[in-house]
Amino acid sequence: MIGYVKGVLQQLSPAQTFVDINGLGYEVNITLHTYEQIKEMKGAVLLYTHLQVREDAWVLYGFATLEEKDAFQKLLSVSGIGSATARILLSSLTAVDLARIIANGDSKTLEKVKGIGGKTAQRIILELKDKLTVTIPDLESGALPAAPLIEQDALTALLGLGIPKANAESAIKKSMKAETDDYSVEELIKAALKNL
Repeated sequence: MIGYVKGVLQQLSPAQTFVDINGLGYEVNITLHTYEQIKEMKGAVLLYTHLQVREDAWVLYGFATLEEKDAFQKLLSVSGIGSATARILLSSLTAVDLARIIANGDSKTLEKVKGIGGKTAQRIILELKDKLTVTIPDLESGALPAAPLIEQDALTALLGLGIPKANAESAIKKSMKAETDDYSVEELIKAALKNL
């Protein structure tokens, strides 16, 4: 599995890019949101990747954020959703918007995306209702997340490891109570893993 690629952009279009890593060029399919985030970058760029192995090809999909990669992978778990449809969805909606739409059961907004009909929109909502809710920040209230940035980063990492949100939050709280010194994100993750 290729978790990410880090290298120099050689060619860039709204649908794909080539990333040069020590003279080897990786063709990476991207979403429009990723394109917007990386188009002005100079030097090395890091893309979180999903490798799809098919009978006739190995295809890399790249994302500027872990949230977008996670949303892509979860969309692929929905019956009838392939990589092309998942990429169209994430080109039309941000990962946070998609999570919010699913949490609110807003099938009408999903149906506005090219290739998504009523039944498909309902299936996406039904199958992902409980899976994408962890990525929704409370942006509508204008409030900042309650936990400091280090705790949020640690929580995101633990969720990425497949640890349920409640367990991850509990382990982070135990770790913070046990130590009075400031943790780095890495130290907090290690301590939280010990408290699971």
